[in-house]
Amino acid sequence: MSNKIIIVLGAPNSPKGILSSIAENRLNLCFKMFSKGDLILCTGGWGKHFNNSSLPHSHYAQEYLLNKGISKSCFLEPALSSNTVDDAVKTKEIIYNYKNLELLIITSDFHLDRAKLIFKEILKEYTIGFIGAKNNLPKNQLQKIIEHEKKSINEIVKNGLYY
Repeated sequence: MSNKIIIVLGAPNSPKGILSSIAENRLNLCFKMFSKGDLILCTGGWGKHFNNSSLPHSHYAQEYLLNKGISKSCFLEPALSSNTVDDAVKTKEIIYNYKNLELLIITSDFHLDRAKLIFKEILKEYTIGFIGAKNNLPKNQLQKIIEHEKKSINEIVKNGLYY
């Protein structure tokens, strides 16, 4: 019986499948938080803003964790999503048969507030924990991302969540 499902949200990778520091930071946190009996669900399919390689981002994420020693049997089907709302919607379909389990959503520190807003709405029947991986982005790049996050949160608050 599983203890919890760790859901690692997708992040950018190169056209050759090389994971970004954002993706690696999330996956390293997943590895650190993983305990025997847990299940892992990696999200991320394709999207021009994060993955235009031949394989889904979740494939590279699973490979990274397999190479760190996590067994293939610990992985649920990946969510081949293209954005955070899609992450939550596709995750809900995959975990539908798992009841009374805690979910742990792993994303980046700068993405935590928006992920909470989305997942608490779409997966409201679950007990969900959230943890944000620290980032090591240059200040100017981080500032652009934070501005995008604030704008996205304001849109959700103003217009609601469509899924």
